Amino acid sequence: MNILFIADIVGSPGRKALKAVLPKLRDKYAPALVIANGENTAGGFGIIPAIAEELLDMGVDILTSGNHIWDKKEITDYISKTDTLLRPANYPPGVPGYGSAVLTAHNGVKVGVINLMGRVFMLPIDCPFRAADYEVERLTAQGARVIIIDFHAEATSEKGALANYLDGKVAAVIGTHTHVQTADERILPKGTAFISDAGMTGPYDSIIGVTVEAAVDKFLYQTPKRFDTAKGPAVVQGVVVTVDPETGLATGMERVSIQPETY
Repeated sequence: MNILFIADIVGSPGRKALKAVLPKLRDKYAPALVIANGENTAGGFGIIPAIAEELLDMGVDILTSGNHIWDKKEITDYISKTDTLLRPANYPPGVPGYGSAVLTAHNGVKVGVINLMGRVFMLPIDCPFRAADYEVERLTAQGARVIIIDFHAEATSEKGALANYLDGKVAAVIGTHTHVQTADERILPKGTAFISDAGMTGPYDSIIGVTVEAAVDKFLYQTPKRFDTAKGPAVVQGVVVTVDPETGLATGMERVSIQPETY
């Protein structure tokens, strides 16, 4: 079975690009489940309920997030009532929302999806390794035969460490957050697929999705700058993980990168 993961969607360019390209990806890969990171869909920072529903309506089965999940205040009430938009599972107890969910894929297989956030160069948060242990055990007890993890983290070393820590226990550990697709996709020795970062679905002529001018000025002058989502052609990136539903482990991982177009 194939599982399609769409990399961090940035603003309206990313949403429009995904809407145009997703039917083609469905035709090519026939994914049993579509997962997308949506934490930058609302103007490049955060997500709002209407956009979450827009993405689900266009064919995404579940949304993951990361450090920008709380940027739009109206998401707090929404995320408390749904498990189709996840926040990182390693937030401390009492934080609204859910960090994982079990879904029935289109082929009938139960798939667990876990969202985690890293600690290196990130805001303080509970241990992602211990949170992963807890969530994997919990989702397995709920009948999940396949488990996919979105690890939203800055450091490639932390992402690689978590993937190897979980090797043989989950189908895939997919890195997000940097918006730059890495060329290190692989199947680890015990059968877990791993990539340091799945990339970005958003404006190509940009600095990780925001306007070039604002990003350059920030580095030049070290003063506050408004980061607006860039315009122009958008790229659609992500990965397809091929999983054996009997073992719950990966047999392949393929990077997806659709050439930039204006949608």
